[in-house]
Amino acid sequence: MASNRIAFVFPGQGSQYVGMGKDLCGDFNAAKEVFAEADDALGFSLSELCFAGPEADLKLTENTQPAILTASIAALRVLEEETAMRPAFVAGHSLGEYSALVAVSALEFRDALKVVRERGRLMQQAVPAGEGAMAVVLGLEMDAVRALCDDAAQNEVVSPANFNGSGQVVIAGAKAAVARAMALAKERGAKRVLDLPVSAPFHCQLMRPAAEGLKRVLNDITVLPFHVGVVTNVEADINLDAGRVKSLLIEQTVRPVRWEESVKKLGALGCERAVEIGPGKVLKGLIKRILPAMEVDNFEAPSDIAKMAAA
Repeated sequence: MASNRIAFVFPGQGSQYVGMGKDLCGDFNAAKEVFAEADDALGFSLSELCFAGPEADLKLTENTQPAILTASIAALRVLEEETAMRPAFVAGHSLGEYSALVAVSALEFRDALKVVRERGRLMQQAVPAGEGAMAVVLGLEMDAVRALCDDAAQNEVVSPANFNGSGQVVIAGAKAAVARAMALAKERGAKRVLDLPVSAPFHCQLMRPAAEGLKRVLNDITVLPFHVGVVTNVEADINLDAGRVKSLLIEQTVRPVRWEESVKKLGALGCERAVEIGPGKVLKGLIKRILPAMEVDNFEAPSDIAKMAAA
């Protein structure tokens, strides 16, 4: 089933749920080994947290990030073992870019685990609780949201954080500036504007302290040569240069996730099918709206094996 037209895509924060990975580990040693390696590398039972919660602990950013990475790589290893499916390209949404880099062997799984655990901690610490905010603006295009953020800033930070496609743009920044931007968005014809219940304002310049900390963490990590193109969040273009991976991951912390453009890039590269690997179906939904002609599946549980084989 190897194809030059399949993309593997990996979810980011928000896709976690208590119980993720449990059924895969029950049925497949490949998944069990990934979770065991995560427990060993992190020095606590991430498996127990993923399988049984409590949800409040799973939602802590420093736990969420390694948990989603582990569930995604466990699903990937099962998919690789049970099917002949291999990607022509990979991409990941925010945190998911780390899963994508593990998938193409640019990062060792153990290294990625330690980096994202620290990334979560750094992002949480970058802005004091209650001082930042994020919101989703529905029904306005990218340029319109950029403009209203500029107008709402008033010397504070507010900017697009995720360009998710089909008129869905997430904004992030200082609490008051985000509130002003939300009001402006409604005035300028947004269909809906929703406050997001997040613990920190991700993917904006307020995350600069986290980016500096991440730079130090990545200093100790080796990026290996890789041969499957990674469509990056920062550039929405293919990277095959191991020497650029660290700088792109550091910039990703403070720059918007260009998901809509990344999906369109995969389409332009000839991908006719995408498989979301890991917890949830968030990316599947976004991709179907961005490129309705693209076939999209998700793989996270033993019951998904049959549809992979059938396709």
